[in-house]
Amino acid sequence: MARLVANAPNNLQKTMAGREDKRLISNSAPGRPADEPSFRERAYELVLRIPAGKVMSYGSVARVLGAGYDARAIGNIMHATPKDERNIPWHRVINSQGGCSTAGLTTPPDLQQRLLEAEGIVFNDKGRCKIENYLWTPPEYEADEQQQQGSLFS
Repeated sequence: MARLVANAPNNLQKTMAGREDKRLISNSAPGRPADEPSFRERAYELVLRIPAGKVMSYGSVARVLGAGYDARAIGNIMHATPKDERNIPWHRVINSQGGCSTAGLTTPPDLQQRLLEAEGIVFNDKGRCKIENYLWTPPEYEADEQQQQGSLFS
């Protein structure tokens, strides 16, 4: 019985296809680059530019970085931030509702909020800030966005 359970995926593939299915199954999003150091480093380089007292959402970091990045990937990258001499300010990336998404992942659980409060960001009693008051966007990205919007109506 144990052998049958241990081989269940193979047995299921054989049964479903009538023969063994040798295709690789990938959980990566179409267009997403392989999770190479350069993939993470681009995110870290952007986050290093966020000034104290400002934040970006996971989604806005992904939009600035472009194709292949999404909010969940940015969350995973921030969770895996290396502890090195760069002191990457992972805490300046929050969710789009202005809240911290690290409860249970840091010690103390409210570490991210404490770090942001020390930089002057004010949170309400529900643990959310008015993200629009603290949102930072790279100047070159703002210029590109404005130029694209201008061309839509010109």
